[in-house]
Amino acid sequence: MKGIILAGGSGTRLYPLTMVTSKQLLPIYDKPMIYYPMSVLMNAGIRDILIISTPQDTPRFKELLGDGHQFGVSLTYAVQPSPDGLAQAFIIGEEFIGNDTVAMVLGDNIFAGHGLKKRLKAAVENASSGKGATVFGYYVDDPERFGIVEFDQEGKAISIEEKPEHPKSNYCVTGLYFYDNKVVEYAKNLKPSARGELEITDLNRIYLEKGQLNVELLGQGFTWLDTGTHESLVDATNFVKTVETHQHRKIACLEEIAYLNGWISREEVMEVYNVLKKNQYGQYLKDVLDGKYMDVLH
Repeated sequence: MKGIILAGGSGTRLYPLTMVTSKQLLPIYDKPMIYYPMSVLMNAGIRDILIISTPQDTPRFKELLGDGHQFGVSLTYAVQPSPDGLAQAFIIGEEFIGNDTVAMVLGDNIFAGHGLKKRLKAAVENASSGKGATVFGYYVDDPERFGIVEFDQEGKAISIEEKPEHPKSNYCVTGLYFYDNKVVEYAKNLKPSARGELEITDLNRIYLEKGQLNVELLGQGFTWLDTGTHESLVDATNFVKTVETHQHRKIACLEEIAYLNGWISREEVMEVYNVLKKNQYGQYLKDVLDGKYMDVLH
């Protein structure tokens, strides 16, 4: 399966913070924001990743992440000239996707929770075995801001509506999507919405109408954060700091994920440690290498 991180947009809601830099390069506690969505794809076992951003920000992502070898992945880059909708990513990435299945995660989304990796692997398997698409639902207090899923009494998704005036539930679709290869064709046939964008909700509706949309709910024990406002940026930083302080484990430490997956060697992690050893991020990598955490042993 291939992976796409959509890290475009102009970030106007975060001005003046984002006047000269991409939102996805802003810090969330001790890491750039893009580390978080990238960790989701890596935890799903995806190593071939396309980062789509704006013409001015793409070189900055290249400077930060390079070709991805230090994380045991292969990174390529593409430009979205103007923000014409999330579904446009599959048209831009057509050549990259080829005949493969594909997962897309939005560059400003953070996912955390015990058992997330298992859910991700199941979504990969679902797409690979020809069962269509998987999206993740999450309870929100302000459903009029999101794409909202309606369920029947058996808990089966029966409709999806983008930013509804009268929401039929409080469950929104988060910015993480897994699709079979047909997604490219479906995206190419979409018509722009009233706001001139190729909507991801319209894409998901195609799968829903074919009976091929699996909506996985992220319930108790999971956290999803969408960092589009100043307030949510602070919330995300506080959340990550609190979890990492109390659980003594990092969220979205890419070197750790790559090392535990066997994608990079001990020596490669040591190289990063030598650059970062003056801060707690570097010290954490040393603790991982020293086998301080039990799951490293298995």
